[in-house]
This record gives sequence, C-alpha cells and structure tokens, in this order.
Amino acid sequence: MASSKVGSLGEYIREQRQRAKISVRQLADAAGVSNPYLSQIERGLRKPSAEILQQIAKGLRISAEVLYVQAGILEDREADTDVQAAVRADLLLTERQKQVLLDIYVSFVKENEAAGNGPVEKDLRKDEVE
Repeated sequence: MASSKVGSLGEYIREQRQRAKISVRQLADAAGVSNPYLSQIERGLRKPSAEILQQIAKGLRISAEVLYVQAGILEDREADTDVQAAVRADLLLTERQKQVLLDIYVSFVKENEAAGNGPVEKDLRKDEVE
C-alpha cells in the first residue's frame, strides 16, 4: 500500500509541476535536489523525506501539508471549501499570504456559526432572487 501512495505522490508532484509550467530541472533547482532524484520521485521510485517534500512544495508554491497528506505522513483533514481550495491553488500568493487569508476565512466562518447565522451562500441566493 505504501508503494501506491508513493506512486500517487510522484504523479501529484508531476501534475503540480506541469500546472506551474516549470521543468523538472527548474523544480529540482528550486528544491535543492538533483534532476535524477526528482525524476525518480515523480516516477514513484523514491520516497522523499518530509524535508525534501517541504522544499518541493516551496518550489511549486503549494502547501507542504498537501504533499505530506499525499505521502501519507499526515492524515487528510476535512475537505476544503471552494474558497480554501482556490487560495491554496493560487500561484501568485506566498505561503504566508495563503495562510493569513485562510486564517481570516476560518475566523469569519466560526464567527458566523457562533452567531447562529446559516451559510452565507443562503443569504447570497436570497439577494440574487430579489
């Protein structure tokens, strides 16, 4: 089972690299690893350490947590909302900016839940109908 997780991790890294439109060489340089090593990770032949995953995530400008989940290091958490997924996927934001935006978003959601307000989407639909 671990090998299938490693394979899917490599596929995920390759997919993210292609989406970012960067070459294996560019990502390897950004992550501080060799081209062959990164290629082996993408093909599922090598299992990178948490530190290497963090460096790869930084090079891809994605959350290291996402790679940790893919690698089986962390448990998958509750599914993201569309807002959270969009923030995490945004290549123009730094990891720090993403985290600040996500923290603010979560605080607003909790505040609304504590106040007994229903989902905001319900209120938006109501306004659109009127």
